[in-house]
Amino acid sequence: MASREEAPKVNAGSMADIAFLLLIFFLVTTSIETDVGLLRMLPPESEETPPSIQERNIFSILINAKDELLVDNELVVLEDLKEMTIAFLDNGGAALNTMEYCVYCQGERNTKSSDNPNKAVVSLMSHRETSYGTYITVQNELVGATYNTLRNREAQRLFKTDFTAMEVLYLNPETPELLKKELKSKIQKIQDLYPVKLSEAERQ
Repeated sequence: MASREEAPKVNAGSMADIAFLLLIFFLVTTSIETDVGLLRMLPPESEETPPSIQERNIFSILINAKDELLVDNELVVLEDLKEMTIAFLDNGGAALNTMEYCVYCQGERNTKSSDNPNKAVVSLMSHRETSYGTYITVQNELVGATYNTLRNREAQRLFKTDFTAMEVLYLNPETPELLKKELKSKIQKIQDLYPVKLSEAERQ
């Protein structure tokens, strides 16, 4: 009886190599889309009742459906928002010789406006039809321009450098750890002087 010939074997080793090379090729050449959004640290959940805030310590900003900007129900332009917000945050209206008195504030000390930067809250509300671009522009003006302006001023007064410059240096991976520790302490001190208290909500 004639012996049955064995079927030729296919070397699969080279096939695995080719598949692996193709996988690396697609990983290297494929562009992966990333979501664009806002970096925000959400506060931890708490069952405690939030403390009541006096009206003079709230700076109300509303962006309506027409992308118009209203501050305390008055129509304003974006170019004036920074100056108005700084005047509110830096007002220092608390009475002299009280715990709330702000010694570093340079505002008008108006008793009808905010007591100090730690009590001042910026309330940003938007209509559901407000455009995303307008909302981001207003928010950048508040956080990026307004707060950094005040923080840079205090950093120059205390440390002879800008707050934003210290942040960049602190986030640089090549910065020595000893210097990072020193920068962290300085940054925290400036942030305590002008903490970002921005309340955001959507209006129906």
